[in-house]
Amino acid sequence: MRAELPGVDPDKDVEITVGDGMLDIRAERTSETKEEHRSEFRYGSLRRSVMLPRGANEEDVKASYTDGVLEVSVGLEEEKQPGRRIAVEKG
Repeated sequence: MRAELPGVDPDKDVEITVGDGMLDIRAERTSETKEEHRSEFRYGSLRRSVMLPRGANEEDVKASYTDGVLEVSVGLEEEKQPGRRIAVEKG
């Protein structure tokens, strides 16, 4: 999953949690500009919850933040093979 989050400090402003088959991303951005006779404030928050696919390994989650883009990857466990057929012997 990728999210564009320019101007966000990933150490302070981003929280990623995973559990019960859900990946939750929360981010908040604030900035303040002060000049002699005026000041500007900009702020906003983001929250996204994504259901993980079957077979997702919640212990294998990695996140990186480069050039304003947050990328979160979740490893997948090997798909289990369907049950095998057992031959019935004649006696």
